[in-house]
Amino acid sequence: MKNNEDHHHHHHDHNHPHKLPESFEEMRTMAIESLLIEKGLISTEEVDELIRYFVSDIGPMNGSKVVARAWVDPEFKQKILENGNLAFTELGLKNMQSDLVVLENTPGIHHVVVCTLCSCYPWALLGLPPTWYKSTAYRSRVVIDPRSVLQEFGVELEDSVEIRVVDSNAEVRYLILPERPPGTEHMTEEELTAIITRDAMIGVAKVRAAN
Repeated sequence: MKNNEDHHHHHHDHNHPHKLPESFEEMRTMAIESLLIEKGLISTEEVDELIRYFVSDIGPMNGSKVVARAWVDPEFKQKILENGNLAFTELGLKNMQSDLVVLENTPGIHHVVVCTLCSCYPWALLGLPPTWYKSTAYRSRVVIDPRSVLQEFGVELEDSVEIRVVDSNAEVRYLILPERPPGTEHMTEEELTAIITRDAMIGVAKVRAAN
C-alpha cells in the first residue's frame, strides 16, 4: 500500500476504490463559479487568489500549529479538548463561524472525520479540502466500513482499536489530534509542526517522525 503522500500525488493515475470521477458537489461548484464569472460578479483572478490564499497561506499549517502546541503543552491540550474554539483564540487565529471539536486519537481509539452531506471541513485550520474528502465514495464507504477505507490510506489498525467516525456539518467541525509519534521527544514545537499532515488531522493518516 502506498503511503499517504503517494496517495494524493498520484490520485489521478491509479485505481484505488475510493477514486471516482468529479462528484456532484464539485460539478455544482464549477457551474456556480462559471456563472458568477460570466455575470461579472467575480473574476478568475479573484478565484485564483482565493485558492492561492487557502493553499499557500493557510494550507494545513494552522491546524499543525494547534496539534504541535498540544503535544508540547499539556495544559493547552486539555483546554482545546474541552473547548475546541480555544484553539483559535490561543494561537491568535480567526474564529470560525461554526464550533470546533477537537478529538484525540489514542492507542485504543481512532477517530476519522467525514461530512456525509457535503464537504464541511475546518478550512481555517486545514486549508482546502482534498478531492477525495468530497467524493461520494469516501463519504459513504468510511461510514460503512471505516477500517477498510483507512487501510487504503495506509493506516493499519489492530482489531482491538475502536474506530469512531464523526460526521461534520455546518454547525460543528472536527479536528483530530493525532498520536505523537515515538522518536520525536527531542523535537521543538516548530519541528513538530512540520511533520503534521492534513490527513492526520482528518484521521486518515498517522504522523510519522521525520527521517
